[in-house]
Amino acid sequence: MSHTLLPGTRAPVKVWTDPATIEPQASQQLRNIGTLPWVHGVAVMPDVHYGKGATVGSVIAMRQALAPAAVGVDIGCGMSAVRTSLIDAQLPDDLGALRTAIEAAVPVGFQARETPVDPRRVHGLPTAGWDRFWSGFADLHPGVAALESRAQRQLGTLGGGNHFIEVCVEQGGPGAGRVWLMLHSGSRNIGKELAERHIAAARKLPHNADLPDRDLAVFLADTAEMAAYRRDLAWAQEYAARNRAVMLALLCRVLRTAVPAVRFDEPISCHHNYVAEEVYDGVPLLVTRKGAIRAGRGELGIIPGSMGTGSYIVRGRGSEAAYCSASHGAGRRMSRSKAKKTYTVDDLAEQTAGVECRKDAGVVDEIPAAYKDLDQVLAEQADLVEVVAHLRQVVCVKG
Repeated sequence: MSHTLLPGTRAPVKVWTDPATIEPQASQQLRNIGTLPWVHGVAVMPDVHYGKGATVGSVIAMRQALAPAAVGVDIGCGMSAVRTSLIDAQLPDDLGALRTAIEAAVPVGFQARETPVDPRRVHGLPTAGWDRFWSGFADLHPGVAALESRAQRQLGTLGGGNHFIEVCVEQGGPGAGRVWLMLHSGSRNIGKELAERHIAAARKLPHNADLPDRDLAVFLADTAEMAAYRRDLAWAQEYAARNRAVMLALLCRVLRTAVPAVRFDEPISCHHNYVAEEVYDGVPLLVTRKGAIRAGRGELGIIPGSMGTGSYIVRGRGSEAAYCSASHGAGRRMSRSKAKKTYTVDDLAEQTAGVECRKDAGVVDEIPAAYKDLDQVLAEQADLVEVVAHLRQVVCVKG
């Protein structure tokens, strides 16, 4: 479908779904964003839903300003995937043992490692830039100075919530049966700690006093506050990318142990909570994607569904109307608390039949029915991306 315009805003808010289906809280958030004087335009993805600070599934293009809450607290959160040489028949018969091996290799939930990962000891992990990267920690916000050891020990860990690791099988087409590895994670606690400090600092600035929503407080270009945030943001985005690279290399090692003959293609990786400098309408802009991926022409991206519905590898069409963006997933259709009240462990087991995964009360909030229909989400953004591969998970690890 093509986009429609959300009425009642100063800057254009372009929506790639039926505006009537957007929850009222999210619609109001989008209107609030569209009134800000620094906003050039907003693109709203079909997985849109209410979020803290700014709407999840929104792409906000600003002139000379940046709202840290519009990035969110999991700076650099995103996806990585790699196609293997295996077909599904070559996977181990005992997928439960494979899941156990993955969980042993990658700490999940709030866990950290006892000792940090040594990138020189992880086969397939690029070793360049690690010393430069960690030396940058000393320049971060002084409030996180005591967290360096924790940040080092959390590198290569998954986290909880909707973060996951999956073994998937390609559906249909010339690649039918091919096995993929996929994961979703971000900048762990250090990204959250940095984000919260900068969000609090932005709220106190005088130019943010009369905003329609205090969570939309911005930093302005050429100020010390903006420079400090951009520095910490870039570091946290790199942390997230390196975190995913470590985990993907460890996953490849687990699969290589199970099936020594396996080979791997080049990985695909994309942030979906981040900021980039881009030019649209001849204007240099700071583009914030919160729950959205970049979908420039020919660029590969990953759009996951829930733990029972699979995911898509996509190729961007380069739609400048959408600031070269696409959705980051299916998007929630109900809150975590509502999902827990609505569904049971039996419902979860039924909706994840055929998937080797947790099926206990701790992940009922991630039940597939709590998410929007992924195929509908893809159909609504057919002008933004084309499907390259449809994947279905056979193993899913949750935090």
